[in-house]
Amino acid sequence: MAKDRSQREDYAGPLKRLLVGILVLVLAVIFLVWRIDSPRVERFRAQVVDAVVPNMQWAMAPVTGAINLVRDFQSYQRLSEQNRELRSELRQMRAWKEAALQLEQENARLLDLNNVRLDPQLTYVTGVVLADSGSPFRQSVLLNVGARDGIQDGWAAMDGIGLVGRISGTGLDTARVILLTDAASAVPATLQPSGQSALVSGDNTAAPLLNFVENPELVRPGDRVVTSGDGKVFPPDLLIGQVAQDRAGRLRVRLSADYERLEFLRVLRHQGSTPITDPGALIAPVPEDMIPLPRPDGFLEGATPTETPEEADNG
Repeated sequence: MAKDRSQREDYAGPLKRLLVGILVLVLAVIFLVWRIDSPRVERFRAQVVDAVVPNMQWAMAPVTGAINLVRDFQSYQRLSEQNRELRSELRQMRAWKEAALQLEQENARLLDLNNVRLDPQLTYVTGVVLADSGSPFRQSVLLNVGARDGIQDGWAAMDGIGLVGRISGTGLDTARVILLTDAASAVPATLQPSGQSALVSGDNTAAPLLNFVENPELVRPGDRVVTSGDGKVFPPDLLIGQVAQDRAGRLRVRLSADYERLEFLRVLRHQGSTPITDPGALIAPVPEDMIPLPRPDGFLEGATPTETPEEADNG
């Protein structure tokens, strides 16, 4: 066994040296061939390249795959950065959208307030709703106008469409409005077109009750409900809402004011109605020469004997 091992070692050394020598010789020949500037050698080099390089594409596949992987990773990083930037811009756009919607709603409310037709003798103060203290037992809101602006208790408050409530307490810079839906609210009203008188009473629901109607048979759902001016609290002809009927058959009022979006309220300065004590100022006096004089036969002048004085007056 030792002898065979020694024989293999004796042949292995010279064989290695021979292979190394042949490899060095081949490399030297290739180097010299590649360095010779001759057209014939150049054609030979071109033929070798054409024969060898296309067949080496399989060897370049790992390198090409690694390069593509690096490029894809760089592209993914760029996409991730763009995604973060787009998300940030989207959050900003949502904030701007919310601000734009709020401004649009405020603008619509102000336009509605400006378009409300009121008695020219009525003046008003517009306030912003600061807080809503609605609860199951009390329905009211707080305005940013008060005694400094001349606000007084009992004045009517409206939004852009209809009546909202009345002032129930004033401070120097704030005022509290008790809503029509509050249980302590009661507003004398007139139903149109029937002309029936009624009382709009709140019961802490979205649709106040319609009580003390003179003739309920003349009232129909959809009739217009306005203030009557009785009690000298509210001016007359302020829109409250429309008549509706609940499932129990009770008459209620579907309020025209949008209670879900109370942002601006108009407080009407109402000093009460001027009572009429002298009806003569409304009826023109009859001239004396137009008054018929009685005749001796009991008839008026200008009347035939077949006419009574009352018939003559009617004629």
